[in-house]
Amino acid sequence: MVDSIYRTRSLGVASEGLPDQYADGKAARVWEFYIGQKTSRTENYKNFLCSSLRDKGCKDILDVACGTGVDSILLLEEGFHVKSVDASDKMLKYALRERWRRRQEPAFDNWEIEEANWLTLCDDINKPRGQDGYDAVICLGNSFAHLLDFDGDLANHKLAITNMANLLKPGGVLMIDHRNYDYILDSGKSPAKNIYYNSQYTSDISTSLLYVNGKPNIVTLDYTMDLSELIKQQEQDENWFTANYSLLKNKRFEGPPVNRFRLSYYPHRLDAFKQLLSDSFDGKCHQTVFGDFQPLDSFTYKGDDAPAFYIHIVQKML
Repeated sequence: MVDSIYRTRSLGVASEGLPDQYADGKAARVWEFYIGQKTSRTENYKNFLCSSLRDKGCKDILDVACGTGVDSILLLEEGFHVKSVDASDKMLKYALRERWRRRQEPAFDNWEIEEANWLTLCDDINKPRGQDGYDAVICLGNSFAHLLDFDGDLANHKLAITNMANLLKPGGVLMIDHRNYDYILDSGKSPAKNIYYNSQYTSDISTSLLYVNGKPNIVTLDYTMDLSELIKQQEQDENWFTANYSLLKNKRFEGPPVNRFRLSYYPHRLDAFKQLLSDSFDGKCHQTVFGDFQPLDSFTYKGDDAPAFYIHIVQKML
């Protein structure tokens, strides 16, 4: 078993069952700062996400990688009906806190948040009442790659995506993404640019690759975040802090200035992941792939100009 010889998680994270890499709370505590300020992050991301869903006529959304609730909150504010699930209670507590804080807003009062596991997703949650399924399932933020492959057959990966597909109504869409692992595996490092996450507080990300029997099995990223300037800023101007970050208790960061955490991912190559998606839908789907929000068939990427993320939009056949 890979995890017995190679530590995939921050120390203190349990390894029983489906590992929750956020269980120690280290990454959860600083996740919003890693993502970046609301005003600087959301323009391209929000426009892409919302327009993609609206173009497909989507209204009822299942967010299966809710985390702290960042994407779900964005969609609620844009008028979508959202059900949000995650396997990490450490991450979900921030979403639950925001729902309570904004409970007098109808969209947030009706926001459903539950703990759920991708491998038992169809047992953990129900389809919308009176409907054949959700208009869309989203699994974004490189979340799916957290599902590692200890057995070497990708069976759990196919099961997880099949469960997502089964919760879609006919004609519904799955939006799922992953880092550009082709670039990471070929170069040994992450792409320099990252339009998903633009935090000024990320001081270092170290990349490690683990091969098992000659095949890439795990990419591990060790993050270092220095929040010294943020802490100084919040002491000087509380209004600035509130305007740019939303999920923290009492609107303040309380913790050490330097934070380190480790997260591990299965390195899905683009073509292999496209095939995995097709197989999970039994071939009854249509796929479109975007690189950093741009259609892949419209651009030629080379070297350091390669996209940081690939986004797959998979439409279930009627």
